[in-house]
Amino acid sequence: MNLTIPESVKVWSQFLHPTIMWVILALSIYALYLGIQVQRTRYADGDIKKELIKGRYNVKHYQIGSVLLGLMVVGAIGGMAVTYINNGKLFVGPHLLAGLGMTALIAMSASLSPFMQKGQNWARFTHIALNVVLLGLFGWQAVTGVEIVQRIVSKM
Repeated sequence: MNLTIPESVKVWSQFLHPTIMWVILALSIYALYLGIQVQRTRYADGDIKKELIKGRYNVKHYQIGSVLLGLMVVGAIGGMAVTYINNGKLFVGPHLLAGLGMTALIAMSASLSPFMQKGQNWARFTHIALNVVLLGLFGWQAVTGVEIVQRIVSKM
């Protein structure tokens, strides 16, 4: 079976991965904000705690985290698929390897949720540490990704 993909689809599909990744970066910053609010709620007292609880930050943080996990996995696989379709190979380099590492980090971070829900502080601290590393890598990936997009655009 020989599946021929129209050239216009091949060209414009290259911009889907970067777009998804920028959305994920923005959502990650929002998830960080929600996580900070969850921590504030956990350590607050009295009326401040009651007010923070109304924000349902824990539920929002969990939901955004779930969306991030799904988008990250789909985005990583999609980026590799589009690269392979357009070039017949993957370019094994820092951007690909860091992206795969980030996908593993977000999966490990999400897998700690059941332990955090049971009040395990080690899981909470590990979750925070993994996500700080993930956000740092994400910032670096954004820079290297823009460089890759610029190379693609220059060849158009």
